[in-house]
Parts: sequence; C-alpha cells; structure tokens
Amino acid sequence: MKQALLDNIKNIPGWKSARKILVLSVDDYGNVRLDSQKARKAMNEAGLKVLSRFDAYDTLESRRDLEMLYEVLDSVRDSKERAAVFTPFAMPANINFEAMAEQDYQSYIPENLPETYRKLEALQPKAYQGAWDLWQEGIEKALMVPQFHGREHLNLKSFEAKLAARDTEVLMALKNRSYTSISKSGFPNISYTAAYEFEELEENQSFKFILQDGLDRFEEVYGYKSVHFNPPGGREHPMIHPFLKEKGVKYLDTPFIKRQHEGGGRYQKSLNWTGKQNKEGLILQVRNVVFEPTDNRGFDWVDYSFRQIATAFKWNKPAIVSSHRVNFCGEIDPENRRKGLAALKALLERVVKHYPDVEFMSSVELGDTIAQSLKP
Repeated sequence: MKQALLDNIKNIPGWKSARKILVLSVDDYGNVRLDSQKARKAMNEAGLKVLSRFDAYDTLESRRDLEMLYEVLDSVRDSKERAAVFTPFAMPANINFEAMAEQDYQSYIPENLPETYRKLEALQPKAYQGAWDLWQEGIEKALMVPQFHGREHLNLKSFEAKLAARDTEVLMALKNRSYTSISKSGFPNISYTAAYEFEELEENQSFKFILQDGLDRFEEVYGYKSVHFNPPGGREHPMIHPFLKEKGVKYLDTPFIKRQHEGGGRYQKSLNWTGKQNKEGLILQVRNVVFEPTDNRGFDWVDYSFRQIATAFKWNKPAIVSSHRVNFCGEIDPENRRKGLAALKALLERVVKHYPDVEFMSSVELGDTIAQSLKP
C-alpha cells in the first residue's frame, strides 16, 4: 500500500503526454568491475568479500551477453513496429591495469573502451572475441543508444588516496584486473564507485577536467556526442551543470527526491520531476519504474515493475525504467543472465499486450520530445 501510494505521488507533477512512452535506462555499461571467474576466486581466497551482486556478477558485457540481450530487444515490437531499445548509461574509459602494474600502482591511468576489449579478446577470447564489433552493431541498429555515465566508474579522490596508502583490498583487486569488493572508500561522504561525490564543495572544480576528458572520450569511443548525463554511483552537485551545458549536455537524470551534498557532510533535499528545467535550462528525467530482476528481494519483479509502468501511464507520464547491467551479465553465472533476460522479455511482452499503442524510445528521444513541447 505504501509503495503504491508513493508510485502515484511521484507521477503527479511534471511533463505529461497521452502517448504511452517506455524508456529503458540501464546503468554501468562499458565498465570493468569484475574481470572473470578466475579473478573472483583469487579475490575470495585473498579475503575480499562479495558485498553485493555487483561484486559477484558484474563483468564487462561479453559477446554472449550482448547477443542474448539483442535477441530479447529485437523480439518485442511496439505500436510502430520498432524493437525495444536500451539507453545504456556507459563509460568510455576504464583502468589500464597493465600500465598501472608497470609503475607499481602509483597513480591512476585510464584507457579507452575499445582498448579494453582488444586486451580481453586476447586474454579471454571465448568470452570477448567480437564483442566490441557487436557493440557497434547494436548502436547501428538502434538497439543501444549509449549516453554518458562518467569517464570511469570510480571516485578518483578515494582511488588515489588508497593507492598512496597501499591499500591491500585495492591492490589485490587491481592485480586481478578488477575494481570491486572494496569495503570502504576512506571518506565519510564518498562511495568508492561514485565518480562525482566529494567531501568539500570546492572539489567540484576538479571534476571539470574529468568531465571534459570523459565527454571527449565518449564521442571518440561511441561515435557521437552525448547529450544525456547520469552520474555513476551517486549524485552530482549543480556546480557542474553549467560546464555540462557548455559541453552539449541537454538532459540530466535525477531522483524524485534528491539528497544533495553541500560539503562537510551537510545535505539538503530537493523535489524533481520529468520535464523540470534547472536554471541552466537542462531538462530533468526522473526514473519512475525500478526493474532489478536479479536482486533477490522476495517478490515478482515483472509484476512489480509492470504495476509501476501502469501507474505512470495512468497519470499520462512516460515510464522511465531504471535498471543495471548486472541483471544481464552471464560470464560468472549464466543463470544470472538467463533470469534477468527472461524477466525483461516477460515484462516487455506484458507491456505490449496491455498497451498495444506503447512506443519504445531512448532517453534522448524522450528528452527531445519534451524539449519540443516546451518551445513557445
């Protein structure tokens, strides 16, 4: 009852349309978190704990991951005969494990995603041979419309502090070509995977170079400029919004209730809705459906997420589904991928059956649709 009430409340304010629009916003693509079964076993033996399903299953998307995902997306068609589409919020860069090892892990060194795939093709050909080509095929067929999720999925302040302290968890993870199972970030207001979290407000100035470099790398890697930003692992401060706008970003993901850090552990809350514009004119998108089918919370995810979609449509709101790549990863455990993809197919088929006029859109198409409607 409480969840149903909240689902209705968060759909009251904001942009409305009689069109039944469904967006699948999926975080963490392009990110190397866990390298392989071999790496997981070595870290287990070294005492690094599996603290979440991300530590257990979240590998860089493999060829088979992408093949099976595309099969599901292409099998379900909307009212315009368009296949379902993912908006993967994706990284263009990862840790260059080899270069860091050569300098004894003294400082952070990034590499672009195609280079990561080139290395993995050599190291794990069964899993990764042809995977980057398949990524590009997904983009060309509009099954995947990646947008910017940060340069890399780590907090550089925490990362470099742990390198300087010769942190045993971080060094063991890096030696296994992974960055996972880190128990603490070392800072009270920073998560080790949250790229744009900080302790003091002035630290936001240092994010400008990372954002510029990341957006440039995104264009180089994926072939076009990103116009939609969703920060990895935590929320960004509005201080960086003017810079994002300068770089061509037009749309931001944000929570319905945003808990915003103002530095020194002081937080303030703000209320947001899809279609709201900030003072820079960037249009906000608020995800109003949660779909995490491999998160074992003891209920039917297809039914849970469908009810949230139905609530959104009842209020004439687009259904913006929030999910993560880990739900569709199968290199560590194929059953994890089977479960996630089976639930995705079931959810999409249920939506199409109940709403034959549904339209599948990327988050960018939704943003453009909203922007056009806001013009005088």
